[in-house]
Amino acid sequence: MENAAEILCGANAYEQKYYFNEKFSKLPDSIKEELHIMCVLFTEEVGGVFMIGFDGDGTLMLITDADEEDILYDEIGAGLLVKEVRKRREELFESLEKFYSVFIIGGKNASGT
Repeated sequence: MENAAEILCGANAYEQKYYFNEKFSKLPDSIKEELHIMCVLFTEEVGGVFMIGFDGDGTLMLITDADEEDILYDEIGAGLLVKEVRKRREELFESLEKFYSVFIIGGKNASGT
């Protein structure tokens, strides 16, 4: 995860928690809710941890991971589900990349940081 510039949101099946980065609070509530549902359903299906973030170039990343001792985590299923989610939500992810470029990266450049 070293290449992650910013985590947008994620869900953790172990702690049954959802995280949303408040830097993205300008996103419409409907998008926030869609991301919440997507993350939670992902971890309910394959377990582990699922995160949506952006790399240093602003490219959206879908990250899945699990504890080493988690024998129930389905690594192959997780990989297949990432591909399926990426395909089904392609338009949403492209819009999120544009949002990130304009409001997050652009905001940093405008403030001089």
